[in-house]
Amino acid sequence: MNRVAILAHSHVTLFEMSCAIELFALPRPEFDAWYQTDVINLEGTNINTTGGIALTAQHSEDLTRYDTLIIPGWPTWDFAIPTIIEQQVSLFAQQGKRILTLCSGAFLLAKLGLLDGKKATTHWMYEQKFRDQFPNVDYQPDVLYVFDGNFGCSAGSAAALDLGLAVIRNDFGYSVANQVAKRLVVSGHRSGGQAQFVETPLLEVPNQFSQTLDWAKSNLDKVIQIDTLASKANMSRRTFDRKFRSSFNMSPKEWLTQQRIERAKALLEQESTSVERLAILAGFDNATTMRHHFRRLVGVSPQQYRSQFNAG
Repeated sequence: MNRVAILAHSHVTLFEMSCAIELFALPRPEFDAWYQTDVINLEGTNINTTGGIALTAQHSEDLTRYDTLIIPGWPTWDFAIPTIIEQQVSLFAQQGKRILTLCSGAFLLAKLGLLDGKKATTHWMYEQKFRDQFPNVDYQPDVLYVFDGNFGCSAGSAAALDLGLAVIRNDFGYSVANQVAKRLVVSGHRSGGQAQFVETPLLEVPNQFSQTLDWAKSNLDKVIQIDTLASKANMSRRTFDRKFRSSFNMSPKEWLTQQRIERAKALLEQESTSVERLAILAGFDNATTMRHHFRRLVGVSPQQYRSQFNAG
């Protein structure tokens, strides 16, 4: 059982706090195993936050019994870190346990020096301030979330849901994460590398673009040419590529590969068919190609993934 602590403090961001609670603390009797989550107040003082809202949370000065720590926001200015928070968060990191930061929560880890030399991100509004304060951090601009070792950082607002769902997929698999996303009424998977926002409208005719992506997802087992997608979106290939990269921070070809890997993960969890057959169903030329991309994007082989998440 993965025990999760959500850190409550006087500058907590309420939306991200709510996201963490919804994802990790909500009872889910439909699953055989789930997280055991507490909202923890390390300081033991009253918490008065945005809008004059007062929070009451379980007081504890010890995080050692937890496996995952979630930090939903932290001051971006020169704010003195309470000693108990500095001690407990630093110890948590030294023990190699997982820490997730939501929105400005990355500022706490960076101020403690825990992100030096590591990839991290935060809300796009705080990018320059973060870069100025922490030049030794490998800041990742314009992404929804990023992982580096035992640390995971998300951008602001809804990106907290994306990071949380990515963690749930890693812990419990594609099917469980999709059920959680369905209950949240959000997309089951947005790649962490997607842009946080797009300065200009996605397309002059956004429905055509959306319909094109939906068509591609419904035909992943077929040969799909990027020129065909551009034509369906009523765009030139050059414009399609440029708009696609500005929206997803990747090429259409890489996006297709990611979608096929997601299809493969779902099939591995639900089907007992051979990897060779499964590769064709997911839209890959052969099993060798699928294995290559699966290891690159998921970090394990298809067989390892199946053994971890396929109940059969």
